[in-house]
Amino acid sequence: MAILISAHELTKSFTARPLFDGITFSIETGQRIGLIGPNGAGKSTLLKVLAGKIPPDDGRLSVQRGLRVGLLEQVPQFSEGATIYSTVMEGSKEPDDWEEITKAQVIMDKLDLSESAGKPGDTPVSKLSGGWKKRVALARELVREPDLLLLDEPTNHLDVESIQWLEEFIAASRMATLVITHDRVFLQKVSNQIIELDRRHKDGLLRVNGDYTTYLELRESLMAAQEGMEVKLRNTLRRETEWLRRGAQARQTKQTARIHAHGDLKAEVEELGQRNKNEKVKLDFQGSERNPKKLIEAKGIEKSYGGKLIVPPIDLLISPKSRIGLLGPNGCGKSTLIRMLVSGEPPDKGTVFHAEQLQVAYFEQNRESLDPKVSVYNTICPLGDYVDFGNTKIHARSYLTRFLFTYDQMDLAVGKLSGGEQSRLLIARLMLKRANVLVLDEPTNDLDMATLDVLQEVLQEFNGAVILVTHDRYFLDQTTNQILAFGHDKKGRKIIERFADLSQWETWHAQQVPHSEAQALDAQPDAPMAPIPEPLKKKKKLSFNDQRELDGMEKNIQAQEAKLQKLTEESTQPQVISNPKRLTELTQEMGQLQAEIDRLYARWEELTV
Repeated sequence: MAILISAHELTKSFTARPLFDGITFSIETGQRIGLIGPNGAGKSTLLKVLAGKIPPDDGRLSVQRGLRVGLLEQVPQFSEGATIYSTVMEGSKEPDDWEEITKAQVIMDKLDLSESAGKPGDTPVSKLSGGWKKRVALARELVREPDLLLLDEPTNHLDVESIQWLEEFIAASRMATLVITHDRVFLQKVSNQIIELDRRHKDGLLRVNGDYTTYLELRESLMAAQEGMEVKLRNTLRRETEWLRRGAQARQTKQTARIHAHGDLKAEVEELGQRNKNEKVKLDFQGSERNPKKLIEAKGIEKSYGGKLIVPPIDLLISPKSRIGLLGPNGCGKSTLIRMLVSGEPPDKGTVFHAEQLQVAYFEQNRESLDPKVSVYNTICPLGDYVDFGNTKIHARSYLTRFLFTYDQMDLAVGKLSGGEQSRLLIARLMLKRANVLVLDEPTNDLDMATLDVLQEVLQEFNGAVILVTHDRYFLDQTTNQILAFGHDKKGRKIIERFADLSQWETWHAQQVPHSEAQALDAQPDAPMAPIPEPLKKKKKLSFNDQRELDGMEKNIQAQEAKLQKLTEESTQPQVISNPKRLTELTQEMGQLQAEIDRLYARWEELTV
């Protein structure tokens, strides 16, 4: 494989804070690299260095001549006055070529940027929300078809269907990719190599050939060995220190080299101790001291806008320890349902009951409530120096250390924090509010995996209810006990289905109407009642072979559907998800089976007319 980019001892700092120091690695053709690491480690900065957007402070970057590099930034940049279509076509080699236009249109459709999604191509990008801007920028880079595609949290603001399409696109593409993501399912499916940027590793970087599961196994053994080495060296250092303390007589012997070695050993032990130090965010949401058994109850609620059904009829009881996850394409009605449940938006039909003691805390996905010009400290404590947490007054700086903010960062403007650090700040502020219902809208965006693990634990322990919207399938499966999924029945009518876990939803979702078709169905007015049919004409007599085919048709269809169900269940198993080759084989087999089932249904209808 040819080397596309070679990085040698790259170093970069932000203000007075070092990000990475002396890291060395290369990217070759065909590699699909997942880049992970704690928030603030410099992952986004590293992508900009590799793309030539900013220079390193030190080190050397060698780039293959003529290399085409695409970069999706965490906060994308756009030309003044740009529209959706003009921005997407910036990535095209020949904007007037029909094939290029068709390719761009396919990508726009998959990312819901076409007119069918209510976003005409001439819509100015400046009028879009942050999430839609991210989609436009992603489409631009995919149209570019670079040799190396650098993606910074590409799944943020995408629905699960769009994420699954992106997984397949990357897996089938010939271009090399380097992806920053904390979505573990996405990482497992799109990566054949993992790079972890973390000062806990020697040289600040750990590189593992293999998927995410392989990385987890190797990292666990490496960290255990590193911690064991620290214990061993500390014991050696203790013995050497005791020898030095025996007095002048021992030190006057010919052991000068041993004395010098003691100093080197002490420095090595201190370095290992620092590397093995594993600081975690301390999260603890303040639940109400006394919770009613019934927090929210919805009976037969539904909502329409402009004659279009947004939220189909649903009954829902939310009590303490309810963990409800909402799934569905962007724009399907998840936010509308949440507003009807907790914000007082009236349903068109049905009723919503709220307990008198209902207290709701809300995490918004776009972090709109954070002022980028205000300091971290003043965001948490705008007045005075103390915050109220758990019936106790805590100094604001001490409180912020729970979320791994350094004293230098506390005086920084919020806009200078990384996306993950901003999410941590939002959680820190949310924890100051007492609540018995937590509404979390995409809380996983930009958070590192260590923080996600802690957040997962505290949500499980929270004594109130949780309503969760997230694209992170692993996090959703670990934190919910009920999934409400927006979809369509076989007649194309909008429904909300309930599932106990993600595997049940995946089986159902695989049989759903594609999103683009579902949108068209949603847009259609309700069909008028069909007239009473005239007496049916006498059916023509079937030939012997046709009649025999018809007699066995139902049994044949059931057999094919059983095979499809079996393959669908197999595709959700962890050992299959971690095996890209088998997963690809299963996907192809499932596609062929579905095509055969569709053909059989069409033939059955033909024979029975």
